[in-house]
Amino acid sequence: MASKESVVLGEQYKKWVSAMADNPDMTLEETRAMFEHWGDVTGEPGGIDYIEVVANGVPCMWAKPKGGDESRALLCTHGGGYMVGSMYSHRKMFGHIAKAVGCPALIVDYTRSPESLHPRQVNDCTDAYAWLLDQGLKPEHIAFTGDSAGGALAITTLLCARDRGLPLPVASMPISPWTDMEITGGTVTTNEEKDHFVKRAVIEHMSATFLGENGDRKDPLATPLYADLSGLPPFYVQVGGDETLLDDSRNFVAKVEAAGGEIKFDVYPEMQHVFHFLAGTAPEADKAIADQAAWIKPKLGL
Repeated sequence: MASKESVVLGEQYKKWVSAMADNPDMTLEETRAMFEHWGDVTGEPGGIDYIEVVANGVPCMWAKPKGGDESRALLCTHGGGYMVGSMYSHRKMFGHIAKAVGCPALIVDYTRSPESLHPRQVNDCTDAYAWLLDQGLKPEHIAFTGDSAGGALAITTLLCARDRGLPLPVASMPISPWTDMEITGGTVTTNEEKDHFVKRAVIEHMSATFLGENGDRKDPLATPLYADLSGLPPFYVQVGGDETLLDDSRNFVAKVEAAGGEIKFDVYPEMQHVFHFLAGTAPEADKAIADQAAWIKPKLGL
């Protein structure tokens, strides 16, 4: 049974969905301001220094745990349907992950839609990864993680880096990844009532805004289910059991396995979309992040 502490995230999602329904003329600026409070449910990790930098022209934020190994790094890509969310809304969640792993996390503040359409977001994240390499970090000492749209970017940035001929990181840990712009997963329907935020209408709106009028929903850098997933580093995918995007994870896992790749997959029962935001306040989030750390630390040599 889900902990009482975990209910807080679902209640926040209900409040946001209600606010948007009650105000159909809510501006993009107002919507973004609301989502900047995503991290309100996250406990402050403590022992983290936050330092803003520019990585190949892309604004980013380091989350550096005290005593962390600075020869290793996580590249973190935030969620928000490519439209909302930022390095600020996600800093505490990624701070918890950085602290658990024991190395700095570079949170990428990529350009959002509709100001910039696909593939600008994945190019920004790949530019930030190239910057990490330029700083002297070895690819085998870098891992990716991200949530929702950022979970997709934790996959598509690998693909874009491969296309550019860059050496690939050691692993990637997508959280509740949004991998299907065609919205074919059955759980979009079967989990509609359980998922208090990611409704079909939300997915349709955000995907159309991200891709633009002439966008291709089968572009592998938007829907990695259509990508060549062979020869990629290992993945660890985590998702909540009550999510509409549960099948986005399941179908991606199946594609990686079919391509002969290594992938670990955990479904956390009764959890909402990106329940990791409850880090420091709910046991399910703390366990998921501990699971990530236990998996990635040996791969990073930590």
